[in-house]
Amino acid sequence: MSMHSPRVLIGPEVEPWLRDAVIDGDGILVDDHREAEAIVWRGSDHRRLADLLAEAPDVSWIQLGAAGTDAWAASGLFHDGRVWTSAKGAYSEAVGEHALALTLALLRDLPRFAGAARWLPKSGRMLFDRTVLVLGSEGGIGQELIRLLTPFRVNILSGGRGGISDATTGAPLTLEAALGRADVVVIATALTSETRGLFGPAQFAAMQRTAVLVNIARGAVVDTDALVQALDSGEIAAAALDVTDPEPLPAGHPLWSLENCLVTPHTANTPEMLKPQLARRITENLRRFAAGAPLLGVVDAAKGY
Repeated sequence: MSMHSPRVLIGPEVEPWLRDAVIDGDGILVDDHREAEAIVWRGSDHRRLADLLAEAPDVSWIQLGAAGTDAWAASGLFHDGRVWTSAKGAYSEAVGEHALALTLALLRDLPRFAGAARWLPKSGRMLFDRTVLVLGSEGGIGQELIRLLTPFRVNILSGGRGGISDATTGAPLTLEAALGRADVVVIATALTSETRGLFGPAQFAAMQRTAVLVNIARGAVVDTDALVQALDSGEIAAAALDVTDPEPLPAGHPLWSLENCLVTPHTANTPEMLKPQLARRITENLRRFAAGAPLLGVVDAAKGY
């Protein structure tokens, strides 16, 4: 198979580590978008990118820096006939690790202990042998979390585009039935028109009162007001959120004052973690692009991710 060195534009800013990733992938850096065959774009300015693409007829592939593409999907750019790739799957280890940390923190009552200024009565539960519902189990983050959970002998309920099933028996389940069985519910699904507001009053009512919720996907998958009510009333035991709606979560929001809620400021994948992971993805995809091989993280325009 013939190989060539793709002409690549980096935008909106040429950061040194992005330049190195392109060079490591045998790409040729260009400053003029009209000369580019591919664009590596780290940012959310879809209007600026759209203007560049309108004058870049040779660009056939765009690599985005984010894993979540809901904002890009709304722009309509994915339907322009080009190949778009996101960073989905590239950050799975970092986010999966954070999801596990949040799960253990909730079961061990760490939010309550961390906020205390006195010696509290003992409490906490083990993760071993619990039932965990992973919504978004088909994605890279969901798959990585399931791998990390394996040593804990958990029973996995897998939720994806094909529905929900018991990973051990293969038996299909409704969302309501799965929520009623789960000790831990982890949201790792993409934000789409189908998943927006997926968790509301009915879903919290279906959960066990001892169950905990972890969201490392997008804040808008959860109805925030319903979550506050569920936590405040004891309808569910606790929640840990790396993403919120709105985001950033404003000072004074009720979630900050609930001792059974742990909020991390979208830190499952910090810039220090992101750069080497994204660099590896860019380098690998450039090599694949040059060889005419399938790219990683291709966006399905119809689904928006």
